[in-house]
Amino acid sequence: MADDNRPAWSLRLAAERQARGWTQQHTVDVLRMHADQQLPDDTNLLRMWKNWESGRHRPRQEYQRVIAAAFGSVSTAIFGPDPAPPTRRAETDLVIPNGETIDLVERIRHSDIDRASLDTLTITVERLCSEYSYMPAADLRREGHAWMAKLVHLLDQRLTLAQHREVLVLAGWLALLVGCVEYDAKDYRGAGATRRAAASLGQEAGHAVITAWSQELTCWFALTQGRHRQVIEAARVGREMAPDASVAVQLAGQEAKAWARMGDRRQVELALERGRVLLESLPYPDNLDNHFTVDPDKFDFYAMDCYRRTGEDTMATMQADEVIRKSTATDGSFRAPMRVAEARTTLAVAAARGGDLDGAVELGASALDIPRQSVPSLLMVTEDLVVELRRHYDREPAAIDYLDRIETLAHHDDT
Repeated sequence: MADDNRPAWSLRLAAERQARGWTQQHTVDVLRMHADQQLPDDTNLLRMWKNWESGRHRPRQEYQRVIAAAFGSVSTAIFGPDPAPPTRRAETDLVIPNGETIDLVERIRHSDIDRASLDTLTITVERLCSEYSYMPAADLRREGHAWMAKLVHLLDQRLTLAQHREVLVLAGWLALLVGCVEYDAKDYRGAGATRRAAASLGQEAGHAVITAWSQELTCWFALTQGRHRQVIEAARVGREMAPDASVAVQLAGQEAKAWARMGDRRQVELALERGRVLLESLPYPDNLDNHFTVDPDKFDFYAMDCYRRTGEDTMATMQADEVIRKSTATDGSFRAPMRVAEARTTLAVAAARGGDLDGAVELGASALDIPRQSVPSLLMVTEDLVVELRRHYDREPAAIDYLDRIETLAHHDDT
């Protein structure tokens, strides 16, 4: 019970160590291998580790980075930003009064665009990108299309060169968002066309990050459709477009997932480490909710998928528990429901591999019950559970019921 009172980061340290089967002494030995500075002697470093793991003392930032490297993670994913707590924009920060929205549309119609109007448009696009994780896909798609039409109309009006580029950039972000939502709903043709439009807008605006994100969508589409070599190539192309931006971290994560499905454990490690090192060097995001922000917690999400796919169930379970904890608000609601669904499925796979059919089916079904879904991604993750159930429990009624639900989900036309 004492463990329950420890800070979340100290519980994470213990969980990371125990999942690897390391003693505390071995852990400090590993820390030395990842440190680029002189660490205290063995006696003092072991004492420091025990204090950290017990939650008595929070590691200083230089130690946080060494610990994260030893565990293949990012310091802010384990410890949070230092010293301020993680920030999430309050809904009121992104709300535009109805009257102001009407006024904005009227200004667009009459080509009376000014700085205030562009700022309001920027807030609108930011709000929509921040609602991706929880807004019903059909609603977000409808609103995204409506604002895309307004922006396209605006591009036909008299604008300065700077205004024209700014509208192109906003349209590019919206196209990326709409493409994601279309793909979530299995509108593969529409998503592909919208992705190409986003790439074109990014190129016309000279915005390397938007064009790199269009490559990330290519990675995602290809990954969920089993075209793993295409994932690796698209990740390479996207990384060359924006090598120092956070999108390169996401590209590394998609590449690692592809290598995991190809069974190349070494390439998984290399891709994850490349993403981890870049993410560690980036400033903490201002808005964690924006879908095109790669926050440190997302790294646990990438690693979870790779561990599950490569059969490292203890590590996958530890990461899944962490993903669920960080994605759940204090009132029990989900801040990131799609991440929770994949984490629950990961726990279901581990349960099935461990011989717990009831636990596997219960966890797997609870993932399917979460309303906000990316159907292609969820189906990809459930493949591992489907394999286990068909291999070991193909005649069990509970397994048959779950497999029937997956079959229905796979063939249901959501578009």
